Amino acid sequence: MIVAAVTFFALLIGIPILLWFARLLGIYTIVNERRCHVYVLFGNVIGTIDTPGLYFLWGRLGWRALLVNWLGRCYKTDMRLDQQYLRSQPVNSEEGAPMGIGIWFEMFISDPVAYLFKNTNPRGSLAANVSNSTVRCLSNLPLARMLVDRHPMSRTVRDEVTPKSNEWGYRLGSVYIRKVHFRDPEMISQIESKVVNRLRQVTAAIKQDGANQVSIIRNTAERLAAVEFGKAAAVRPEIVGGAMAEISRDGEVADAMFEILETERIVEGESDLTLLRLSDRALIADLIAARGESSPRPPEPGAGHGRYQ
Repeated sequence: MIVAAVTFFALLIGIPILLWFARLLGIYTIVNERRCHVYVLFGNVIGTIDTPGLYFLWGRLGWRALLVNWLGRCYKTDMRLDQQYLRSQPVNSEEGAPMGIGIWFEMFISDPVAYLFKNTNPRGSLAANVSNSTVRCLSNLPLARMLVDRHPMSRTVRDEVTPKSNEWGYRLGSVYIRKVHFRDPEMISQIESKVVNRLRQVTAAIKQDGANQVSIIRNTAERLAAVEFGKAAAVRPEIVGGAMAEISRDGEVADAMFEILETERIVEGESDLTLLRLSDRALIADLIAARGESSPRPPEPGAGHGRYQ
């Protein structure tokens, strides 16, 4: 157990140290995905490895592999795709409107040696070149084209910047105009007020047109209804007269109908009805005297107290 433990800790500590010395002596190196190793010795580039994998430097660099990590330097560059967004680049339209353009672009390292030694700040230089090309190429364009034709503008900027960026080993990828906006707050407020007024005019026109359509429909319906009511009013006397003539042929039926109609009118009316007995002669006489009429005729024989008038 002691021997196993000692062997385990020896391998756990000794193998990493051994591999570190092997890399320090330039025996091997490991290149990761989308990385590039550039070896420089005495101011000269002696080797470049941009393919991922495990490499034995003695076979690629020869005797210089022993000295490159001591007297030289290994530059590890990141060749992955990168992107950047430049906000509100100031340009003027053909009509003189102050506009701002937001441009998004991609870039990646195409030549590691040129990237390291031809420009001290390739990323900043590329961003400045894109900004200058945007202002130079997209100024004095018609406002309508500037707001609509974003793809041609993006292609124009890319064609302008690509040749120069290739010299630095920092290639420009896709370029896209993402935003075109007005930079003057007063102009923005004026445009907003005009849009609001136009929307109000359109809304008022729509409402007025709807009201006119409703009026036309209503007038047409009222006219048709008046015509039909007129026809009904013209036909009603004939229908009522025919019905009354048919009812009047039988006297009992006519009397019963008129009595029912009179009773319904009395019931539906709002006037008060007072019922008096014929035996209350004094009260009836007083009422008739108050109206200035003659005394009431005595009741007929056989009239009971249960009769009302």
